[in-house]
Amino acid sequence: MVSELKVLKYKGHVVFEKIAMSGFDRIPKQYQNNEACFMFINEGEFSVRTPNEFLSFKKGKGLLAKCFDYFFETNTKQKIKNNGRIEVLGILLYPSIVEELFQFDISDSTHYVNYNAKQIQIDGLLNNFKESINMLLDNPELADEALIKTKIKEFVLLITKTLNAPSQLDFLAAMFRKNDTEFRTTINNNMYSNLSVDEFAQLCAMSVSSFKRKFKETFNESPKRYLGKMKLEKSIRMLASKDTRISEIAYDCGFETISTFNRSFKTQYGESPSDYRLNQTA
Repeated sequence: MVSELKVLKYKGHVVFEKIAMSGFDRIPKQYQNNEACFMFINEGEFSVRTPNEFLSFKKGKGLLAKCFDYFFETNTKQKIKNNGRIEVLGILLYPSIVEELFQFDISDSTHYVNYNAKQIQIDGLLNNFKESINMLLDNPELADEALIKTKIKEFVLLITKTLNAPSQLDFLAAMFRKNDTEFRTTINNNMYSNLSVDEFAQLCAMSVSSFKRKFKETFNESPKRYLGKMKLEKSIRMLASKDTRISEIAYDCGFETISTFNRSFKTQYGESPSDYRLNQTA
């Protein structure tokens, strides 16, 4: 899946990385060290599924994300672009490192932003910065500690100005302060995805057993039963339109395949989606 990986480290932490990958439907981004992240999209297209948003990205855009778990996803159309190849250049920011470099305490700011992930327009200054990091990743012998420190500080200055943040301290403090999404909201926002129970648990930053227990407490049914029922109820509504193909309905309702949709529908309603539609319009 990952065909290329280049990294630069500062005090044992990866701070700049270039990753090329292809051939995936969905992969998790899981953070370990409370880092915030910015990604330049160099090639390809993909989407990001968060607890409360589904964002699309393509070449020339940027992704700014706080420290939380989400998924990278690609659909058929996105895979066609560049033969499914995606390349991103990432900048990782850690509280301990930025406090050292900027000589301030993150906890001194209470600045808040109402997003966990955000699409960023790349202007000329950010693009020039990206090219400078590309050069260093391709020529790591040039990247000594002093230069890496300078580049981290340069990025923080540029992105602070891009976002019109009150100060560099306020920008960084907000990036390390995750906005929690209520459990029911996460489920409702991703109801008609084809996320597995394990993937739903990851999106909620919970173990599978904790997720199942919380789901049962919230919806009074198991995840499999409740989500399956809601998807079929949506398919019933969509079948009322004769212009919508069965395959589109299956996809929009979050079924992995048409055959899975047909089988689930027939089990629940005693006939296939096609027969149901014919009988309703007869």
